[in-house]
Amino acid sequence: MNNESNSYFSVKHRFSAYLSPWPENQPLPSESELKGMLPLGLQLISEVKAMEASCLLQLRNLDDEARTVVDYLKLQSRKIDLVLQYVLEQQPNEGDKYIGQQFGGSGIQIIGDTQLEIGKHYRVTLHIKDVLLSILCIAQCISSTPMSGSGNQQTSFESALEFSQILDEDIEQLVKASLNVQQKQLQQRKKDNQTKSS
Repeated sequence: MNNESNSYFSVKHRFSAYLSPWPENQPLPSESELKGMLPLGLQLISEVKAMEASCLLQLRNLDDEARTVVDYLKLQSRKIDLVLQYVLEQQPNEGDKYIGQQFGGSGIQIIGDTQLEIGKHYRVTLHIKDVLLSILCIAQCISSTPMSGSGNQQTSFESALEFSQILDEDIEQLVKASLNVQQKQLQQRKKDNQTKSS
């Protein structure tokens, strides 16, 4: 587990987050306890991702002729990820649903109808569909402020949470996912600028 939080890059991107308050009289879970809290679907995705990362690392050492095989295996891996993600989305999630706005290896920023309590810990399940990533962690609210609305609309709150207990491999996946999303955003921006200038 990694608690050196404030040093990670984060990226603006939409995702789903499910939060439930962590009991105040209960200590935060250890790494093994956090692993034990994972629902079966999250355990499957975590194991598949770990195996995939290990295999792809070995395949990188192959010569150019093997690139076709590597690309094919990546495609098969993506299909498995998509199926697992679909199965996971069909399962009920614990807690209230929030719309994620920003994520990285240090924490998340979310929007919801409820103001979170600053300093309170929450059990958080994240589903970042575009990068096929789902994780469970414990996070602490560091800010929760009303968003400016117009007229008699219901007030929404923008909240920032910092990870308190999260598996090291999940931090690694979040960092990779944030860089992946940023790269796609930069490519899209470049494409948009080329379209405007032509």
